[in-house]
Amino acid sequence: MTFARTLASAATFALVAGAGQAQDANPAVIFDLGGKFDRSFNQASYEGAERFKEETGIGYRDFELQNDAQREQALRRFAQRGHDPVITAGFSYASAMETVAAEFPDTRFVIVDAVVDLPNVRSVVFNEHEGSYLVGLLAAMASENDKIGFVGGMDIPLIRKFACGYVQGAKATKPEIEVYQNMTGNTGQAWNDPRGGEIAKSQIDRGADVVYHAAGGTGIFVLQAAADADVLGIGVDSNQNMLHPGQVLTSMVKRVDNAVYDAMMDVQNGEWTTGLEVMGLSEEGVGYAVDENNADLISEEMAMAAEEAKQQIISGEIEVHDYTSDGSCPVS
Repeated sequence: MTFARTLASAATFALVAGAGQAQDANPAVIFDLGGKFDRSFNQASYEGAERFKEETGIGYRDFELQNDAQREQALRRFAQRGHDPVITAGFSYASAMETVAAEFPDTRFVIVDAVVDLPNVRSVVFNEHEGSYLVGLLAAMASENDKIGFVGGMDIPLIRKFACGYVQGAKATKPEIEVYQNMTGNTGQAWNDPRGGEIAKSQIDRGADVVYHAAGGTGIFVLQAAADADVLGIGVDSNQNMLHPGQVLTSMVKRVDNAVYDAMMDVQNGEWTTGLEVMGLSEEGVGYAVDENNADLISEEMAMAAEEAKQQIISGEIEVHDYTSDGSCPVS
């Protein structure tokens, strides 16, 4: 297993069909709006499936969603064709998953970023607020203007969860820092919208010299706007440091690739479980990326501060507020 599992309910994981005996997986992955090459959330799912394929020699089928109406149809089609497990990347699949997984109780399903309480479904969620706290800390330390920005995709509680952690990390580092926050839209189009670049530019024009996005494919435009203005961007989900070497301070990585890979491998190895899996800093489910593309941007002082905060979050000394717990953020 590539990560430790945390139980988020009193019940232990239920073992379902196939557990205890290895069998060939026949997986399928359904991506969310924005496409599998969005260099962010969907691409992380794709990379997990590709890793499984490379290691086992077993292929998989996939589908790139074009509109919301296709969610239930795509899930049902893959289940009817005998694919197992069937994996969906995105919270918006919850309703469709509840319907289709109940229709196919012998098929194993996975949903990332939402919880579906059915005996044949594995739900994987992440503590994005913890990773966002760390990149907020780094943004504050890197900022010369004491003004930073956040550009979200669709205005939903999940994305506010990113924003709240980011603000908390920044203000814990520099209480006086200003954090501009904007969302791109209220529909699925917000995950792949060039207007994200315009929003980032408006924040930069107000003095923001570091801009973090949690916007899927829209984030490509955010990072481009930051690079064009010669300020720093922060990527999300996948490591996006290489998109603009020397201009992306870091990326808040969210190991969706591990969630997808593990689901496929667990079926293959007869180790399948269902229930809720929570991936945070202690499970290495979130974090920040340092590589040759941004090593010169992360000073030793910044790295030490981020690592110290990471350990304090894991130990509970620092409690990062989860926006989705009550719909509020104690800092702004």
